[in-house]
Amino acid sequence: MPEILYEDNHIIAVNKKCGDIVQGDKTGDKTLADDLKQYIKQKYDKPGDVFLGITHRLDRPTSGIVIFARTSKALTRLNKMFAEQKIRKTYLAAVNNKPPEIKDTITHYLVRNRKQNKSYAYDKKIKNSKEASLTYELIGNSNDYFLLKILLHTGRHHQIRAQLAKTGCYIKGDLKYGFPRSNPDGGIHLHAFKTEFIHPVKKEPVKITAKPPDDILWNYFTELL
Repeated sequence: MPEILYEDNHIIAVNKKCGDIVQGDKTGDKTLADDLKQYIKQKYDKPGDVFLGITHRLDRPTSGIVIFARTSKALTRLNKMFAEQKIRKTYLAAVNNKPPEIKDTITHYLVRNRKQNKSYAYDKKIKNSKEASLTYELIGNSNDYFLLKILLHTGRHHQIRAQLAKTGCYIKGDLKYGFPRSNPDGGIHLHAFKTEFIHPVKKEPVKITAKPPDDILWNYFTELL
Protein backbone atom coordinates (compact mmCIF):
# COMPACT_ATOMS: atom_id res chain seq x y z
CA MET A 1 0.00 0.00 0.00
CA PRO A 2 1.36 3.47 -0.89
CA GLU A 3 2.54 5.75 1.92
CA ILE A 4 -0.18 8.39 2.29
CA LEU A 5 1.23 11.85 3.06
CA TYR A 6 -1.92 13.98 2.86
CA GLU A 7 -5.59 13.16 2.38
CA ASP A 8 -8.90 15.01 2.40
CA ASN A 9 -12.10 14.93 0.33
CA HIS A 10 -10.45 16.65 -2.62
CA ILE A 11 -6.77 15.63 -2.70
CA ILE A 12 -4.59 12.67 -1.85
CA ALA A 13 -0.78 12.77 -1.90
CA VAL A 14 1.57 9.82 -1.63
CA ASN A 15 5.29 9.12 -1.30
CA LYS A 16 6.11 7.23 -4.50
CA LYS A 17 8.76 4.54 -4.32
CA CYS A 18 11.46 4.10 -6.97
CA GLY A 19 10.08 1.84 -9.67
CA ASP A 20 6.40 2.68 -9.18
CA ILE A 21 4.64 4.13 -12.20
CA VAL A 22 2.04 6.87 -11.77
CA GLN A 23 -0.14 5.84 -14.71
CA GLY A 24 -0.23 3.03 -17.24
CA ASP A 25 2.44 2.64 -19.90
CA LYS A 26 3.52 0.05 -22.47
CA THR A 27 4.81 -2.28 -19.73
CA GLY A 28 1.28 -2.94 -18.52
CA ASP A 29 2.54 -2.90 -14.92
CA LYS A 30 0.16 -2.08 -12.10
CA THR A 31 0.13 1.63 -11.35
CA LEU A 32 0.16 3.85 -8.30
CA ALA A 33 -3.24 5.15 -9.41
CA ASP A 34 -4.62 1.58 -9.39
CA ASP A 35 -3.35 1.00 -5.85
CA LEU A 36 -4.82 4.29 -4.62
CA LYS A 37 -8.22 3.60 -6.17
CA GLN A 38 -8.29 0.27 -4.35
CA TYR A 39 -7.28 1.98 -1.10
CA ILE A 40 -10.03 4.62 -1.44
CA LYS A 41 -12.63 2.03 -2.41
CA GLN A 42 -11.89 -0.08 0.67
CA LYS A 43 -11.42 2.76 3.17
CA TYR A 44 -14.62 4.59 2.25
CA ASP A 45 -16.61 1.53 1.15
CA LYS A 46 -17.29 3.13 -2.23
CA PRO A 47 -19.48 1.24 -4.72
CA GLY A 48 -18.57 1.26 -8.41
CA ASP A 49 -15.60 3.00 -9.94
CA VAL A 50 -13.50 5.39 -7.86
CA PHE A 51 -12.61 8.78 -9.38
CA LEU A 52 -8.91 9.63 -9.22
CA GLY A 53 -7.40 12.37 -11.35
CA ILE A 54 -3.69 12.45 -12.27
CA THR A 55 -2.40 16.00 -11.91
CA HIS A 56 1.30 15.45 -12.69
CA ARG A 57 3.85 12.67 -13.12
CA LEU A 58 7.11 11.57 -11.59
CA ASP A 59 9.68 9.53 -13.54
CA ARG A 60 9.58 5.82 -12.75
CA PRO A 61 13.09 5.70 -11.18
CA THR A 62 12.40 8.85 -9.10
CA SER A 63 10.84 8.81 -5.62
CA GLY A 64 8.76 11.31 -3.70
CA ILE A 65 5.53 13.29 -3.64
CA VAL A 66 2.78 12.67 -6.17
CA ILE A 67 -0.54 14.51 -5.85
CA PHE A 68 -3.82 13.07 -7.11
CA ALA A 69 -7.26 14.70 -7.27
CA ARG A 70 -10.25 12.96 -5.69
CA THR A 71 -12.84 15.20 -7.38
CA SER A 72 -13.19 16.64 -10.88
CA LYS A 73 -13.29 20.16 -9.40
CA ALA A 74 -9.94 19.62 -7.66
CA LEU A 75 -8.46 18.07 -10.82
CA THR A 76 -9.40 21.05 -12.99
CA ARG A 77 -8.04 23.54 -10.48
CA LEU A 78 -4.83 21.62 -9.76
CA ASN A 79 -4.14 21.22 -13.48
CA LYS A 80 -4.48 25.00 -13.85
CA MET A 81 -2.19 25.59 -10.86
CA PHE A 82 0.49 23.29 -12.26
CA ALA A 83 0.23 24.96 -15.68
CA GLU A 84 0.59 28.41 -14.08
CA GLN A 85 3.48 27.21 -11.85
CA LYS A 86 1.57 28.02 -8.67
CA ILE A 87 2.71 24.79 -7.01
CA ARG A 88 6.18 25.06 -5.50
CA LYS A 89 8.17 21.81 -5.80
CA THR A 90 11.48 21.15 -4.08
CA TYR A 91 13.63 18.14 -4.98
CA LEU A 92 16.72 16.53 -3.49
CA ALA A 93 19.43 15.02 -5.69
CA ALA A 94 22.63 13.18 -4.80
CA VAL A 95 25.22 13.83 -7.51
CA ASN A 96 28.79 12.64 -8.05
CA ASN A 97 30.46 15.99 -8.75
CA LYS A 98 30.48 19.30 -6.93
CA PRO A 99 28.44 21.88 -8.88
CA PRO A 100 30.13 25.00 -10.30
CA GLU A 101 28.51 27.26 -7.68
CA ILE A 102 27.19 26.74 -4.15
CA LYS A 103 23.85 28.21 -5.29
CA ASP A 104 22.79 29.14 -8.80
CA THR A 105 19.85 29.44 -11.16
CA ILE A 106 20.53 27.64 -14.43
CA THR A 107 18.64 27.86 -17.72
CA HIS A 108 18.91 25.50 -20.68
CA TYR A 109 16.88 24.68 -23.76
CA LEU A 110 15.57 21.11 -23.79
CA VAL A 111 14.71 18.98 -26.79
CA ARG A 112 12.73 15.83 -26.07
CA ASN A 113 13.47 12.66 -28.03
CA ARG A 114 10.35 10.53 -27.59
CA LYS A 115 11.85 7.45 -29.21
CA GLN A 116 14.70 7.42 -26.68
CA ASN A 117 12.49 8.79 -23.86
CA LYS A 118 15.23 11.30 -23.14
CA SER A 119 15.73 15.07 -23.17
CA TYR A 120 18.84 16.86 -24.37
CA ALA A 121 19.93 20.19 -22.87
CA TYR A 122 21.46 23.01 -24.94
CA ASP A 123 22.91 26.35 -23.89
CA LYS A 124 21.11 28.22 -26.66
CA LYS A 125 17.64 28.02 -28.13
CA ILE A 126 17.41 25.61 -31.06
CA LYS A 127 14.60 24.19 -33.16
CA ASN A 128 11.87 22.43 -31.11
CA SER A 129 13.55 23.33 -27.82
CA LYS A 130 11.75 24.52 -24.69
CA GLU A 131 13.25 26.74 -22.02
CA ALA A 132 13.98 24.98 -18.72
CA SER A 133 15.00 26.73 -15.52
CA LEU A 134 15.81 25.61 -11.97
CA THR A 135 17.64 26.85 -8.90
CA TYR A 136 19.98 24.49 -7.07
CA GLU A 137 21.76 24.83 -3.74
CA LEU A 138 24.55 22.63 -2.38
CA ILE A 139 23.45 21.71 1.15
CA GLY A 140 25.78 18.84 2.10
CA ASN A 141 28.21 16.18 0.99
CA SER A 142 29.54 12.74 1.87
CA ASN A 143 32.92 11.37 0.84
CA ASP A 144 31.69 10.62 -2.67
CA TYR A 145 28.47 12.53 -3.27
CA PHE A 146 26.99 16.02 -3.05
CA LEU A 147 23.44 16.78 -1.92
CA LEU A 148 21.57 19.41 -3.92
CA LYS A 149 18.28 21.06 -3.05
CA ILE A 150 16.48 21.97 -6.27
CA LEU A 151 13.58 24.34 -6.90
CA LEU A 152 11.90 23.89 -10.27
CA HIS A 153 10.76 26.95 -12.21
CA THR A 154 9.50 25.00 -15.23
CA GLY A 155 8.20 21.46 -15.60
CA ARG A 156 9.92 19.93 -18.60
CA HIS A 157 10.43 16.24 -19.40
CA HIS A 158 13.38 14.84 -17.38
CA GLN A 159 14.35 18.45 -16.68
CA ILE A 160 16.41 18.02 -13.51
CA ARG A 161 18.21 14.95 -14.86
CA ALA A 162 19.10 16.62 -18.16
CA GLN A 163 20.09 19.99 -16.70
CA LEU A 164 22.28 18.58 -13.95
CA ALA A 165 23.99 16.24 -16.43
CA LYS A 166 24.67 19.23 -18.67
CA THR A 167 26.49 20.93 -15.78
CA GLY A 168 28.58 17.79 -15.15
CA CYS A 169 26.64 16.70 -12.06
CA TYR A 170 25.34 13.18 -12.62
CA ILE A 171 22.58 11.84 -10.36
CA LYS A 172 23.58 8.63 -8.58
CA GLY A 173 22.18 5.63 -10.46
CA ASP A 174 21.01 7.59 -13.51
CA LEU A 175 22.57 5.58 -16.34
CA LYS A 176 20.39 7.31 -18.94
CA TYR A 177 21.98 10.66 -18.13
CA GLY A 178 25.59 9.67 -17.70
CA PHE A 179 26.11 8.10 -14.28
CA PRO A 180 28.38 5.05 -14.73
CA ARG A 181 26.47 2.52 -12.58
CA SER A 182 22.87 1.70 -11.82
CA ASN A 183 21.47 1.47 -8.29
CA PRO A 184 20.55 -2.04 -7.05
CA ASP A 185 16.82 -1.18 -7.06
CA GLY A 186 16.93 0.43 -10.50
CA GLY A 187 16.02 3.80 -9.02
CA ILE A 188 17.97 7.04 -9.02
CA HIS A 189 18.87 9.41 -6.17
CA LEU A 190 16.35 12.08 -7.15
CA HIS A 191 13.52 12.67 -4.68
CA ALA A 192 10.50 14.99 -4.77
CA PHE A 193 10.91 16.20 -1.20
CA LYS A 194 8.52 19.08 -0.58
CA THR A 195 5.42 20.55 -2.22
CA GLU A 196 3.72 23.80 -1.22
CA PHE A 197 0.52 25.31 -2.59
CA ILE A 198 -2.80 26.91 -1.75
CA HIS A 199 -5.51 24.26 -1.51
CA PRO A 200 -7.63 24.49 -4.70
CA VAL A 201 -10.93 24.17 -2.80
CA LYS A 202 -10.29 25.12 0.84
CA LYS A 203 -7.95 28.00 -0.12
CA GLU A 204 -5.66 27.16 2.79
CA PRO A 205 -1.86 26.78 2.61
CA VAL A 206 -0.73 23.16 2.20
CA LYS A 207 2.82 21.96 2.79
CA ILE A 208 3.70 18.31 2.19
CA THR A 209 7.07 16.66 2.80
CA ALA A 210 8.19 13.13 1.97
CA LYS A 211 11.05 11.25 3.59
CA PRO A 212 13.61 9.93 1.07
CA PRO A 213 13.97 6.16 0.55
CA ASP A 214 15.64 4.05 3.21
CA ASP A 215 19.22 3.48 2.04
CA ILE A 216 22.67 4.29 3.40
CA LEU A 217 23.26 7.45 1.35
CA TRP A 218 19.79 8.93 1.78
CA ASN A 219 19.88 8.13 5.49
CA TYR A 220 23.21 9.95 5.81
CA PHE A 221 21.90 12.99 3.96
CA THR A 222 18.57 13.03 5.83
CA GLU A 223 20.53 14.01 8.95
CA LEU A 224 21.42 17.26 7.15
CA LEU A 225 17.86 18.29 6.32
